[in-house]
Amino acid sequence: MIPDGAREVSILPLAGLPELREGDDLAALLGDALVESGGLEEGDVVVVAQKAVSKVEGRVERSDDDLAVILREARNVRRRRDDLVIAETEHGFVCASAGVDRSNAPGDGWIVLLPRDPDESARRLRAALGERFGVLPAVIVSDSFGRAWRQGTTDVAIGLAGFSPLRDLRGTIDARGRALESTIIAVADELAGAAELVCGKTEGVPAARIRGVGLPAGDGSARDLVMPPERDLFP
Repeated sequence: MIPDGAREVSILPLAGLPELREGDDLAALLGDALVESGGLEEGDVVVVAQKAVSKVEGRVERSDDDLAVILREARNVRRRRDDLVIAETEHGFVCASAGVDRSNAPGDGWIVLLPRDPDESARRLRAALGERFGVLPAVIVSDSFGRAWRQGTTDVAIGLAGFSPLRDLRGTIDARGRALESTIIAVADELAGAAELVCGKTEGVPAARIRGVGLPAGDGSARDLVMPPERDLFP
């Protein structure tokens, strides 16, 4: 039995997409997968892997010098140990290798770069899906990031459209009557991580539909999730 006030959330992988290439109509392919999965409803969230977006936008290239590309893509190198580079991208994200990656690339010798504007990529997908289905979904472009002080990676939102990525609970009252003073929930990152559970890294499923989540109202940006410099304890 679901307690009063709780939500039942479903996460459905969107399978059947082909190997993506520059110029492919990603929105149409996602739409076809959504049709096979029951379509869209008001409040649905579509989470799309960054590599799917990067491939159709032509953000892939051949390289025999990954480090040179990483340094080119980095706005600032935060930490470096041998070939391991933690860099700040032009988007403001801090991540390994400035988001440059060989996994799930088009072939040997190829690398995949981050989209130039992941928020705009999400907005375009949202608009196209809304036109097809008559319902505007929230859209997240996700990528795998490591975390300071924690083992392993988790998917986070690097682009989004149709909602605010943060739920600000400051000033609300907890179950014991205490006012919350600093709690802000990274809803977009939670949804990206949840979608990765059904997509995985090796199954060839680049997207998922999430249903049943109460989204924070607004139309924010994934950059809203970046820690402001004045609050960054790990510069």
